[in-house]
Amino acid sequence: MESNPYFTANPSSSSSYQQQYNPYSRRYHHEPSTFPLVRLRGLPFNCTDVDIFKFFSGLDIVDVFLANNKDGKFSGEAFVVFAGHMQAELALQRDRQNMGRRYVEVFRCKKQEYYNAIASEVSDGAYGNFDHHNHSQRGSPPPTTTSARRKRSPNKDEMEYTEILKLRGLPYSVRKSEIAKFFGEFEVVENKIQIGCRHDGKPSGEAFVEFASAEEAKKAMCKDKMLIGSRYVELFPSTPDEARSVASRSRK
Repeated sequence: MESNPYFTANPSSSSSYQQQYNPYSRRYHHEPSTFPLVRLRGLPFNCTDVDIFKFFSGLDIVDVFLANNKDGKFSGEAFVVFAGHMQAELALQRDRQNMGRRYVEVFRCKKQEYYNAIASEVSDGAYGNFDHHNHSQRGSPPPTTTSARRKRSPNKDEMEYTEILKLRGLPYSVRKSEIAKFFGEFEVVENKIQIGCRHDGKPSGEAFVEFASAEEAKKAMCKDKMLIGSRYVELFPSTPDEARSVASRSRK
């Protein structure tokens, strides 16, 4: 069997590490959390979500969130949501394993940390400026103050609209029916939804939705920064040409 280069033991790791981070040991036994989430630290700075999928090969990943610092550069940390509690427990066993030449820490974290990171991106365009020690004291929703909205809204308001909106930040497991439900009163039909895929055929976290008119699409922008599952979804004006281009790449 070919070895997985993303799941190799670090030479400095010892059996004591395995004992220390064994999620099934009596010392670390606890009731499973309500959210199957782990946090990664020490990732290579050229890491992508594909690398994380490979690192957790064999486990069912629902979402990967790569965290940036306040300068917009990758911080070396990420949040990974799994399909269930057992998957998250198995992921913890890969703590201190190598990705490339770097060993990666895999540890438990609270759902609030994940939400705070998303909210930080929404408000500031970066994930890294939330407090690592006082995260439990901070709220998860993105800022909704008038001043915060004024900073974000004008650019999108001034853009030219067509009947197409682009969605970004979707859960990788999202279905067309969930997107249609998200737009509720706008009566979007599933055959007018295009979910984007990467070159390897896996979902990209983006989608394109066609509305009845450009006016309807602009009204639907009221859904910008609202939740689908556990993700805040960003909406952008798009064009039929961009949607067709993504559909063409997804079929390759």
